Amino acid sequence: MRAKKSAEAKVFWTGRSQAVRLPKEFRFDCETVSVHREGNTLVLSPRDAWPDDYVASFAGVPDDFERPSQGEHEERSALP
Repeated sequence: MRAKKSAEAKVFWTGRSQAVRLPKEFRFDCETVSVHREGNTLVLSPRDAWPDDYVASFAGVPDDFERPSQGEHEERSALP
């Protein structure tokens, strides 16, 4: 089944946030989306978490691996 190229979606409020109820054929398969504006148009794009194999790529790193020095760090006072 092909997804429609356009459809109408309902805009509503949930608490103090505005939300859009997407039609079934436009649902995202992710938990987070990126939003940006192009003129009067809002563009939603899937915002993927780390790739599935990212953490697995560290499996071969030895336990005694030493990180390179990060250099000196300036001490700062706490924010008010």
